[in-house]
Amino acid sequence: MNLTAQQEVVLSVLSYSFCSGSLVLINKLTLHYLPFPSLVIAFQLAACIILVYSAKNCGYIDVDPFNWQHVKPYVLYIGFFACGVYCNMRSLATSNVETVIVFRALCPVIVAFLDALFLGREWPSQRSWAGLLTLVVGAYMYANEDEKFQTQGYTAYFWPTLYTITIALEMAYGKKIVKSVPLKTRSGPVIYTNVLGFIPMLLFANVGNEYGKLWDFWSTGSEQKLPPASVALLIIGSIVGTLIGYSGWWCRSVVSATSFTLIGVVNKCLTILVNVLIWDQHATLGGIVSLFVCMSGGLIYQQAPMRGESSSNTVVADKTEKASSDEMMELMEKEQGQSSAQKRRG
Repeated sequence: MNLTAQQEVVLSVLSYSFCSGSLVLINKLTLHYLPFPSLVIAFQLAACIILVYSAKNCGYIDVDPFNWQHVKPYVLYIGFFACGVYCNMRSLATSNVETVIVFRALCPVIVAFLDALFLGREWPSQRSWAGLLTLVVGAYMYANEDEKFQTQGYTAYFWPTLYTITIALEMAYGKKIVKSVPLKTRSGPVIYTNVLGFIPMLLFANVGNEYGKLWDFWSTGSEQKLPPASVALLIIGSIVGTLIGYSGWWCRSVVSATSFTLIGVVNKCLTILVNVLIWDQHATLGGIVSLFVCMSGGLIYQQAPMRGESSSNTVVADKTEKASSDEMMELMEKEQGQSSAQKRRG
């Protein structure tokens, strides 16, 4: 299917938004039954690898082979990716969904600087700075409404803060990889990320003593330890996790790093609404209003052009205008010449 550039952007944004918005809620529910964040993510990564290579063996898709030249740039990205996922799951385990989303809303402010300093983008316009400032104001309003912040202070935001910093670095460096690593298939970034991220997640599980906790969870007591709901959530989370790999790298390849980060923030509106309806661990009404202030900041923001792109467009426009005026002058001279010839013949 051949898509125009605009259609590709819209379709990639919609698919990524659906996967990203739903996966936060799925993981929150999964941790309710299985409080082992690193092991849950490791399971999802392994399931994605199995699904991708199964599709490859059935002839449905192509997958880039592993190449050490391509692995090296991904090693740093995997560090950010693994730390970001771990911090996200720890945040979900200790905070409500809205707290995690508000901290995610602050990421574009950091990424906007990284975009301009390292990825060749212009600095944001006045409108875009207003949008980013609105994000910060909304986050501050939320902090004043958050019960956990009022009772625990800044310690309640330890994992969300680490998540914010890590995810900002991941977003910026991920865009750099898309531009610099010449993988031929969309499955390439997905499989590199999941294969290289699997072992770090197992190490994080060891650091968090999740293996011992899992053994205690499984062996003690007579009640059922793996209810059907947890199995269903693991399966659904693995499928959505695979889809977010494809849609995320696709979307990242067609928009700027800051825009990609903002998309990840704005698409959480649906997550918030669903979370309020089905879950009792959500923010107060004032906190949710503050969160939507953050969302409005994302809507105000406009993607900055690449450095030199605006000036190039101006030069092109000037050349086009000059060419048009020259053509008009030639046409007028022709008409005048034809008119003079007719008069002489008359």
